Amino acid sequence: MRLPIYMDNHATTPVDPRVLDAMLPYFTEKFGNAASRSHSFGWVAEAAVEKAREATARLLNARSREIVFTSGATESDNLAIRGVAEAYREKGNHIITVLTEHHAVLDPCKRLQRLGSEVTFLPVMTDGRLDLDRLRSAIRPGTILISVMAANNEVGVLQRLAEIGRIAREHGVLFHTDAAQAVGKVPIDVVEMNIDLLSFSAHKLYAPKGAGFIYVRRDLPVRLAPLLEGGGQEEGLRSGTLNVPGIVGVGRACEIAAAEMEPEAARLTRYRERLKERILAELDDVHLNGHPTERLPGNLNLSFAYVEGEALLLALRDVALSSGSACTSATPEPSYVLKAMNAPDQLAHSAIRFGLGRFNTEEEVDWVAEKVIEQVKRLRASSPLYEIAKARRPSSAG
Repeated sequence: MRLPIYMDNHATTPVDPRVLDAMLPYFTEKFGNAASRSHSFGWVAEAAVEKAREATARLLNARSREIVFTSGATESDNLAIRGVAEAYREKGNHIITVLTEHHAVLDPCKRLQRLGSEVTFLPVMTDGRLDLDRLRSAIRPGTILISVMAANNEVGVLQRLAEIGRIAREHGVLFHTDAAQAVGKVPIDVVEMNIDLLSFSAHKLYAPKGAGFIYVRRDLPVRLAPLLEGGGQEEGLRSGTLNVPGIVGVGRACEIAAAEMEPEAARLTRYRERLKERILAELDDVHLNGHPTERLPGNLNLSFAYVEGEALLLALRDVALSSGSACTSATPEPSYVLKAMNAPDQLAHSAIRFGLGRFNTEEEVDWVAEKVIEQVKRLRASSPLYEIAKARRPSSAG
């Protein structure tokens, strides 16, 4: 076992060697521009892009022409939300989203709000899931879009996409999901789930940073106003020279996920439960954040009462972990996701996110569990609040 141990796979994943092998030729001998239609270099690049498009579509039960390649989920989220708002403004200007969404969804919604759109930010239940009755009651005649993430990047909670999609379809409202954390880790079927728009980042699935896609349903069809205009690539929805090596990586990562998702999910669930049970067996006042079972296989988010999360991260310097989203890790404020789930400040400040991934081993899980137990006990030993809490507990003797 080598140190440090990486358990922050929700922030990013290492590139799978099989993905890298597929990409490498497109940096060197197959370097053509996929938009160059007059020679073989361009034809080879275009063929590689279309092969990746087909592999990506198969993973989602989509059609290849419904996949639009982008730089990642942030761009895709912006294209979905701002693109729908502009394209459908004659129909309405009301958008529904959720307080626990990634900032790549929340911030475009807030921008639109400042420009005159109406946005409803729905709360979640204490387990992190959306109350579907609240969603139904929020829909009104001018509602044009519902945006709900598939899997939360902090607490790993899986939303009920099929039910949300059914509600949206019944009311004639478009349904977008930020599925950056979910694609390739849990099954997603855009047809069965009535998903109209879906965002994805390659670097969450063992492929390179700076690549991703947006799925855009074509049979309705869904209209979008583009964010980037220029060369007219990707059927005019996303102009700019295609990142051929990155796109090849996306396609290969999706192929691998399609073949290995089920056994990998079972293994990661087993590791997650092993890590949780070992920690809970040795430590009291540990709280699981998020739904106990409806969560990503590799996600474990725990709050260690009477321990500051940042102090615990420093104590565990041989383990790469997070106290929340990588995009907000520089702020000292408690997680807005946990606050939306009504977690007390003290528990929100003490939360640690364990992100297990493809290359973690059982030996690493056991080592991390031991280190967490050791450091929490050490930090609590100097906490007067923990000593007071212990003294107030009824004795189990007699």
